[in-house]
Amino acid sequence: MNVLLVEDDAILADGLSRSLGDWGFTVTHAMTGNYAMTALLTQVFDLVILDLGLPDCDGRDVLRQLRSRKSLLPVLILTARNALDDRIGGLESGADDYLAKPFELRELQARVRALIRRSQGQIGHEIVVGRLALDTLGQRVTADGRPLFLPAREYGVLLALMLQAGRVVSKDAIAGRLAVEGEELADNAIEVYMSRLRKRLAPFGIGIRTLRGLGYVLEACNEI
Repeated sequence: MNVLLVEDDAILADGLSRSLGDWGFTVTHAMTGNYAMTALLTQVFDLVILDLGLPDCDGRDVLRQLRSRKSLLPVLILTARNALDDRIGGLESGADDYLAKPFELRELQARVRALIRRSQGQIGHEIVVGRLALDTLGQRVTADGRPLFLPAREYGVLLALMLQAGRVVSKDAIAGRLAVEGEELADNAIEVYMSRLRKRLAPFGIGIRTLRGLGYVLEACNEI
């Protein structure tokens, strides 16, 4: 599970990153709203933990931009602002939960895990892009309603792309999804998987665009 931690307090962010890592999460830390918005466009996350008092913007601006793209990515606001109006404003801006500082780590852990469980239910079990469908629970892919059998690594790449369909997914984000403890991907492994997937998906009107230096975009042909 990948978490985007948006927090400008370096000491707090370091402590939170360590705790999240101990809980089994991979953490990307953003100290500014602009960095967070770039990360959300180029990487795949399962949860955002968002401070409101950022140096370059209000954290709610990041939240509004995320929700304007119809993203269901769960967002937990973690902030020192504890007034009723702040809590209501954060939730009305699209946050899924709100936790005020100071807080207990056990409560944060419980809320994080609850949000991820809830979001997995929200997403449902099927992601559809054009003529392609992916069942996240059964780990099955169908094209035009017929099974499309993929090796595990290619399935992992496709899942990362379909979760962010129409948006850029960086090579590092895909590699993070595929990484197995104690095993490293060869430098050209992602390109190999992309090449194989392109060939498999082309007959069904699904393309994978490469944006040099940025990553890959999965799109139905009528969107390319």
